[in-house]
This record gives sequence, C-alpha cells and structure tokens, in this order.
Amino acid sequence: MSKKIALFLALAMATMVAGSAMAEDPAQLRFMAGPPGGNWFALGGSLSDMWTKNGLPTTSGTGGGVSNIVNADNGKGDMGFSVTSMVGAAVKGGDAPFKDAHSNVSVLANLYTQYTYFIVRKDFAEKNDIKTLGDIVEKKLPVRFATLKPGTSSEFVIRNLFKVGYGVDYRKAITEWGGKVEFSSYSDGSNLLADNHIDCFAFSVGKIASIVMQIESQTDILILPVDEKARQAMTDAFGTVTFNVEPGVYKSVTEPVPTIGDYTCIVIRNDISDELAYKLSELVWNNKETLAKGVKDMEELNPVEAVPSAVPAHPGAAKFWKSVQ
Repeated sequence: MSKKIALFLALAMATMVAGSAMAEDPAQLRFMAGPPGGNWFALGGSLSDMWTKNGLPTTSGTGGGVSNIVNADNGKGDMGFSVTSMVGAAVKGGDAPFKDAHSNVSVLANLYTQYTYFIVRKDFAEKNDIKTLGDIVEKKLPVRFATLKPGTSSEFVIRNLFKVGYGVDYRKAITEWGGKVEFSSYSDGSNLLADNHIDCFAFSVGKIASIVMQIESQTDILILPVDEKARQAMTDAFGTVTFNVEPGVYKSVTEPVPTIGDYTCIVIRNDISDELAYKLSELVWNNKETLAKGVKDMEELNPVEAVPSAVPAHPGAAKFWKSVQ
C-alpha cells in the first residue's frame, strides 16, 4: 500500500511541476523591436500580429539590439531583435555594455543577414578624397557624423568597429577633429544627410534596405568600404563576418563594397518553455512567405542558418529548426 501511495505522490508532484513550468509562460508575450523607420520596427509588428492570430497573444514595442538583450535577461521583455554576435558578447560578459554575463538569454532564430552601412554625401567624399572609412580616421576629418542611439545594435557595432578596428573612440575623436556626433532615427538621419546637416550616416540593417534607397532618392551618396584590417579585428573580437554590398542592389554601388556582416536574430528568455519556443519558431517558419512580403530580407530565413553555431540557441527553438533541416 505504501508503494502505491508513494507512486501516487510522485505522479502528483510531476504533474504539479509540469503545471508550474507551463504557468511560467506569460499569457501575453512582449516583443521588443527596433527604432521607428527601420526593418526591425516593421517586422516586429508583423511577427506580433502573426503570433497573436495563431493563438499566442503578443505585443510589440520599440527597442534596440543592446536593450532588448538586457530586458529579456531581466524579464522586462520576453523576446526581441538583436544581432547574433551581440548575444554572444552578452552571454560572455566582461566588456561594455555587457560588463556582467547575461545568462537568461539565447537565440530563437537567426533570421537574415545584417549589413553595416557607412553612407557619405558624394560631395563630401570627393572634396576630401575619401575612398574607405579608414580615410576619415587617417585624415582626422571634421566629419558631421550620425548613427542610431546608444543601446541599438547599430551603435554597438559602429562604436566597437572604430575602437578595435581603427583604435579610436569615435565620439571623442570626431569632436577633437572639429566634427560633431549626433544620434538619430533612420528617417531623421536620412533627412539630415539629404539637407546637408551631416556628412555621414552609419547604421546596421538588412541586405536590401529601403532606407538606403530612400537616401539615394534624396541626394548623391557613396557607401564606404570598411578596411580589411578593421574587418578582421572585428572578426577576432566579436565573431562578425565580411559581407559585400553587391552592385545592382543600390544605384550608388557599382562594385562590391566590403563591410561588417552579422545576423539579425530573435533573442528570447531562456526560461520560456521549450514547448512555447518550439511553437514560436514553427509559426515563423510556416509564415515566412507572408512575413517576407513586408520585409524582403525574411526570404533569407532557412533552417540551417537559423541555429547559431557559436552562440547559445534556445533548446525548444533548436529542436524545431533541426526537425525541418
């Protein structure tokens, strides 16, 4: 009789534990996207609507590549966009802005490739004989420079590129050269460039970016190559890769332009259940075609690259992606 009671209690405890684990998943998920005007902001809304229509209520708000990781780790949000190398830096910790290790985050999916663009006015480049990003640093030009605000993946990548790739603190150095640095949204930055209030606008976005096409329609520009030595330094420090902006994508590009490459990913709390992470991933994959109508970069999504190789993936998500490889 005692064995039967013990078995009953064990089964009851298992049921309670399973119920508690399921109860930990929020009734409404909070998705953290990006700043208004960019692909992340648009795609965040599309993802949230898609999940909600399929029985997983989700809200979407603004965010940034750094803040989304921090807020997922501390539970202020559940999921959000970032770049894969940044998730790796956060999990490891030790360097700003992730001085402490963030252990409650992993990747739900690598979605598509991420390119870092350094866009300069053509008249500024011609006047100063600028061929690569390194020319601005070597000549210590008084450039009027804008990027997205600190806390975004754009600013993280750009700050560290200048630091490890070119050996300068870009905010301090540009000011000392007689230039200025300001932080802007995608839309405001493009207008500042078109109106000749800035000389260079830098940001990270997908392979085919409407914001770049918009800037091209407003003024004559060049997309600056990132020097090989600087790209290698970023690879060594953060695991980024080199992507080429190929001719035919933008009218201002007539030959391959090498730049810093990464992946836009969805970062998620580790304490989201495997079952929910699996379902979220499954819905993303099943709705890829619809999502790509809004953000064309989603056409790049594939089950092999969806699972990062050097950064932790959520077990539930990894299980799904491997099931469709």
